Amino acid sequence: MQPINHVAGKAIPFGRKNVDTDVIIPAHWLKTITREGLGQGAFEAVKKEPGNVFTDPAYADAPIIIAGDNFGCGSSREHAAWALLDMGVTCVIAPSFSDIFSGNAFKNGILTVALPQEAIDRLMEVAQEQPIDIDLDTQTVTTPFQDRFPFDIDPFRKHCLLNGLDEVGLTMAQGDAIATYEDKARSTLPFLAKTPASVD
Repeated sequence: MQPINHVAGKAIPFGRKNVDTDVIIPAHWLKTITREGLGQGAFEAVKKEPGNVFTDPAYADAPIIIAGDNFGCGSSREHAAWALLDMGVTCVIAPSFSDIFSGNAFKNGILTVALPQEAIDRLMEVAQEQPIDIDLDTQTVTTPFQDRFPFDIDPFRKHCLLNGLDEVGLTMAQGDAIATYEDKARSTLPFLAKTPASVD
C-alpha cells in the first residue's frame, strides 16, 4: 500500500448523493480475479449520461472525487475501492460515507474525507477550474483561494495511511516481537515445535 500524505490536483465534481457500490462498479465486472482494469468499469452507467464529469477531459486522471452524502452505500463489494484505485483516485471527499465502503477504502489506501455540505458545495465550485489540496498530516483541505477545511480522522487510520501500512504491513512491522515470542515459545513450550507423526 502506498503511503498518503498529500493528495493534490484536479478533483472530479461529482456531487451525487447515495451513490452505491453498484454505481461505482457494476456487478458484471465482479467476475475478474485481478484488480487491474476495474477502472474501465467504474461509474459505467454514469459515463453514458450526456455531459457527465467522468468522461470530461478536463478531469482526466484526477486523484480526487467530490461526492454527495452517503457515498459507497449498498453492497459490501471491495471491488468498489479497487475500481477507484485503478482509475487513479486516492481520495474521496463527501459529507458522509457508508461504514463498509469507508473501511474497504482505508484498507486499500484510499483516504475518505468527511466535510459539511457547505464545504462540499464550495469545493464543487472550486473544482470546476482549480486544483484542491488534501494534507493528511495537518488534516486539512485547502484551495488556491485560501479556503481551509479541517477534517477528523481516526488516529489509527491516519497512522496506517501516512505509513502505507495495510494489515500485512502492520503484522510485518511486529516482526521482531513475533520472533522473540517464537524463540521463547520454542524453549518453554517445545511440544509446539514438534511436527505430527505421519500416518500411513
